[in-house]
Amino acid sequence: MAEPFLPLTALTSDQRAQALERFTIIRPALEEGVSRAQVARTSQIAPSTVQLWIKRYREKGLAGLANNVARSDKGKSRKLPETAIQLIEGLALQKPPRSMAAIHRQVATIAKEQGWKPPSYDRVRHIIKGLDPALVTFAHQGAAAYREEFDLLYRREATHSNAMWQADHTPLDIVQLDEAGKPARPWLTVIEDDYSRAIASFRLTYQEPTALTTALALRQAIWRKEDSHWHICGIPSVFYTDHGSDFTSKHMEQVAADLGIELIFSEKGVPRGRGKIERFFRSVNELFLQDVPGYAPKGYQAEAQLELSAFEQQFRTWLLSDYQHRVHSETKCKPAERWEAGGFVPRMPASAEQLDLLLLTVAKTRRVQQDGIRFQNYRYIDTTLAAYVKEEVLIRYDPVDLAEIHVFYQDRFLCRAICQELSGQTVSLKEIEKARSARRKQVRVGLSTREAVVEHFLAVHQEEAPRPKAHVPEPETEGRPRLKGYINE
Repeated sequence: MAEPFLPLTALTSDQRAQALERFTIIRPALEEGVSRAQVARTSQIAPSTVQLWIKRYREKGLAGLANNVARSDKGKSRKLPETAIQLIEGLALQKPPRSMAAIHRQVATIAKEQGWKPPSYDRVRHIIKGLDPALVTFAHQGAAAYREEFDLLYRREATHSNAMWQADHTPLDIVQLDEAGKPARPWLTVIEDDYSRAIASFRLTYQEPTALTTALALRQAIWRKEDSHWHICGIPSVFYTDHGSDFTSKHMEQVAADLGIELIFSEKGVPRGRGKIERFFRSVNELFLQDVPGYAPKGYQAEAQLELSAFEQQFRTWLLSDYQHRVHSETKCKPAERWEAGGFVPRMPASAEQLDLLLLTVAKTRRVQQDGIRFQNYRYIDTTLAAYVKEEVLIRYDPVDLAEIHVFYQDRFLCRAICQELSGQTVSLKEIEKARSARRKQVRVGLSTREAVVEHFLAVHQEEAPRPKAHVPEPETEGRPRLKGYINE
């Protein structure tokens, strides 16, 4: 005959809370047909533990999910009073944590004073080991650690490519040579497609990430890549980030509104629920960084050998040739292939210039000189500027790449002016002369047009004015001098 279930009233309030929490975790496997392995992955609990809880629930009901539940119908008396057990548990939950030996000595002393039978060391150890791990974590490490380990998570899942992108930054465990030749650790900014796990953009810098870093990374992610092996692009429906100031800036809100992107932030001060991008950072560390000179995990030192440009090239090669084409452990697909599956057509902005205006936040005002635009001790030239000499223009630029600047006039994109020293490109004298000639011709046409208008209206005015009466000379009077007369006399 089956043993009757223990009623919930026989449990303490903590035990009831524990039983309900565990039932919530295994409920999908009991009622919705979700596999135990999936429940274990979602709740980040060992599969054997999930299996044990299901077995205990089926044998003893909801009360079977609580720890240290004694059967009230078996008539067993405890060797220690309930007060003594609570004393042991309370001492075990104190901060800082105490050893079991210290707790046993103190409990034995108090037991003698209270007339209890002193508990054995094994009994004390058994009581302490039976404490709820969530309770122990909360007591010893605080609420933040408890949330990180035991809070039930809402796991966001995208249903198709570009449905949701995630973004985050991390300092890398590698030492490199910065611009001054000194050892420095670079920061990596990444934008990842949630559905495919493909990387849409990355950015490496020695400075801590800012709103500018995020904007430039998002611009690279949205626009088509120059590298033919890197296809991920388009405007995402959702951009999911933490509550960092670079992600929550007014500029990012404006960018999202203009491009039709919904911004979603993780809970303030609790950057969890975004484990997919954290998993990519672990892949970078385990599959790439450990084979690169200068690898230095926390607590270790290494000699800086690479500069950022050389490291970035190595990282790009690994990303596009290895990671994007490696079968992902969770999706069981290659990120690049999963992103492109189903004839997916990304939603794109109207032009690259629209992205320049929205995303390149570094803006300066400059006056166009006869030899171009002077900025940061460099000279930038484009034939379009011939029509704007002496005009005030707005320039936007990428501080990491000063080879070209984006020039705007009254919020209208004009051109990309290049620095011949940095870009390797040149604007020939013939092109400049052609632009000057075209500008002079444009000025002459404008002048001729206006002269023609003036002449036309003057001619019409003369035709409409009343004609003076014909002058009839008076007969000459002898002795009268001939003098000029004036109308005002």
